[in-house]
Amino acid sequence: MSLRSAFDSPERKRAYNRALFTTIADRYDLITAVLSYGQDARWKRTLIKMAQVRPGERALDLACGTGDIAFAAAAKGARVVGLDLTHRMLQLAHRRQGYGGQAPVGFITGDMTDLPLRSASFDLVTTGYGLRNVPDLTLAIDEIARVLRPGGRLLSLDFNRPQPALVRAVYLSYLTVVGATLGWLLHRDPDTYRYIPASIRRYPGATGVAALLAARGFTNVRVVPLLFGLMTLHLAERSR
Repeated sequence: MSLRSAFDSPERKRAYNRALFTTIADRYDLITAVLSYGQDARWKRTLIKMAQVRPGERALDLACGTGDIAFAAAAKGARVVGLDLTHRMLQLAHRRQGYGGQAPVGFITGDMTDLPLRSASFDLVTTGYGLRNVPDLTLAIDEIARVLRPGGRLLSLDFNRPQPALVRAVYLSYLTVVGATLGWLLHRDPDTYRYIPASIRRYPGATGVAALLAARGFTNVRVVPLLFGLMTLHLAERSR
């Protein structure tokens, strides 16, 4: 499937993402570091700090990748489940857990728009670069609300879609050029990482996501800008 047609329907985006992230899984941590200007680890530490994780809490990390946020929450004493659409990502996370001395986390393969988990079963849901990638953002937010207990917290780290047209054009052009170069060098396919700016173009951005969270039953919705607003951290609570 081509990048051009990946956004034609939720089903196509789901299939494209599963294939894409299987392809890039073994280089995912490297690429994330490069495209975040080396700031990814610091942003995730900020997320965990603002999550105020308490020992014994039940936490769910969505689009968990190789487990950075999940392991950090577990290190704070939470009982953590990590979920990802891509099985290869979870294999790499399991390897880290088995050989890197990481805090124990349970990993499951699953779709953020149809979570195989009980309602009101988590105190905390986190996700890094997850909401932008889901095939249906509204369904994903509804599923997060369903599995959170009343008063439970959501924290989401992701790229923003800058509102000023000039800033947005420069930002997306930069990501397109860098993504195409990395895609060709690592996979002989320039579209591999051009998916990121393509997904940002179709993303409602920080204010749009905040409005959708509020409309779908979340309260105390906050947006914390990172990297001069090119990245954002959303915080919200499920209504009681």
